[in-house]
Amino acid sequence: MQPAVLTIAGSDSSGGAGIQADLKTFAAHGCYGTSVITALTAQNTTGVQDVFPSSPEFVKKQIQSVVEDIDITAIKTGMLFDTDNCRAVAQALKQHYCSSTTAVSGSRSAFPPTICDPVCVSTSGHTLLHPDSVDIMISELFPMSTLITPNTQEASLILSHRNLEPSTKIDSLESMLIAARNLMTLGSEAVLLKGGHVTAKMADVDRLADSLCSEFEGSGNKENENSSGSNKCQVQVFREGLFGENMEILQAGYGGDLASTELVVDILIEKERTTTVFARPRIGSSSTHGTGCTLSAAIAANMAMGKTLVDAVRSATIYTHIGIGTASKIGHGHGPLNHLHALYQASVPQRTPSNPYPFTTLLIERSRDIWKAYVEHDFVKQLGKGTLREVCFVHFLKQDYKYLKYYARAYAILAAKSTSFTSIGSATQTIINVIEEIDTHKAFCAQFGVTEEELERTEESRATTAYGAWLLDMGLQGDRAKLLIALLACLLGYGEVGLWLKKQALRPESGVILDGNKYLRWIEDYSGEAYQEAVKTGLEIIEAQAAADPPSPSRFEDWCEVWKRGTTLEKRFWDMGLNLEY
Repeated sequence: MQPAVLTIAGSDSSGGAGIQADLKTFAAHGCYGTSVITALTAQNTTGVQDVFPSSPEFVKKQIQSVVEDIDITAIKTGMLFDTDNCRAVAQALKQHYCSSTTAVSGSRSAFPPTICDPVCVSTSGHTLLHPDSVDIMISELFPMSTLITPNTQEASLILSHRNLEPSTKIDSLESMLIAARNLMTLGSEAVLLKGGHVTAKMADVDRLADSLCSEFEGSGNKENENSSGSNKCQVQVFREGLFGENMEILQAGYGGDLASTELVVDILIEKERTTTVFARPRIGSSSTHGTGCTLSAAIAANMAMGKTLVDAVRSATIYTHIGIGTASKIGHGHGPLNHLHALYQASVPQRTPSNPYPFTTLLIERSRDIWKAYVEHDFVKQLGKGTLREVCFVHFLKQDYKYLKYYARAYAILAAKSTSFTSIGSATQTIINVIEEIDTHKAFCAQFGVTEEELERTEESRATTAYGAWLLDMGLQGDRAKLLIALLACLLGYGEVGLWLKKQALRPESGVILDGNKYLRWIEDYSGEAYQEAVKTGLEIIEAQAAADPPSPSRFEDWCEVWKRGTTLEKRFWDMGLNLEY
């Protein structure tokens, strides 16, 4: 059944905010949208030129007309314009939802989930709510609201009407937390304070989470678990669109590092001060018109679909974030979001500035355990510490020499499967690179007393044969994408290991030491600029493949299994080296 959702808000003639944004958002979430127009606006992406309010009587009639006929499963309020309309909305909703003999007058439980977006000022600075209406909104609408969703400017305005802190500008996560807690005293069931105007880094998020955990531990309240699993307290931190553990190659390809990434952080406070923090990368985009309307409408739609408040907010923040990242340039000012991105049912999300490698990210996330076991294998750790037995490393080098023959042959099959000179040339160049690398490999082996003749005479281990035969089998199956994924599991995996070791060397407690390490050259080769450039090229190739040939759900599952299998065979190569297996 398609749930019906009601928006009570102003009309945006340019279509990016207000009821237009709300109705698009409802539809994108599979909901049936209904609307009550509180005001007409003459506006575009550069600003609001004029506002023509609906009369309070007509606002009431619109509400009554909708709710008396249609079973509304969630409500969202936006721009209400003035005191009379604020009061009219509250009265009409109470009259309908609290009129039965069993309903307690004014009881929040009588209402469907109600999201109040206290729209006060437009992005361009145009006043959208008369100052004397704030008190009515606080006293009449907040008590019936499941959630209010102010931004920091709106929060400051609301708090000032009740002489509550912070009295100064909300410009940090700590001041956001204080503001959100004080907003909770104004009657709503929960508060989502949006931090789009606050600059934050991951260190700020971690500091806030640690202080909240310390606070709850001090009070003896340790019921919930932080999403990182490191602390038990009443705080969750969702890091959306941020590269997780063992994703150093993605972070390197993206540029910069996680610590310096500028974030947008929203804070959700529920009853008993349960706190959820939503952090995501800030997108440098002018397509932000209607962001607040879209977010609150998405929350209402998600709650209409039966999601919990936390899940509804999380889904809505992701939806809005992707809407900004995938938006086309419309208008000459702050253009609208891409509200319809969710209608394109793709197994792989579109690439955005904040998520340039969505396919590879999914591959790693879907094989998280085996990927971690491969990257942080004991062979790798001992190699980084310089404690790996030389005989193990030599055994590995010999088998790697054998494996590279399979690898080059598999790329020859990839060249045969390619249909453009560019892709043929790319595969051919990789074969040439492997052939050139063999000379380097031989010279490296000679440092450990291994001659070229010995390399050729070495018997293949079962791990080498299994891995090489699997690569060729992937090539013979007919799907170029599967072969490409199988080959890149090796390229990207070694790049990840190289960067992981380099990062661990900066942590004294890790035991990884580069100075004086007899395996330093190997580490430098795979963490070095030349190899990492090859990794970036590989990332672009695999992402381009996924974008040009979008997989069906079943084909996507096949691709994930190929990546997982390749990672498993890579891990077994480490197993073989460490245990000297044949």
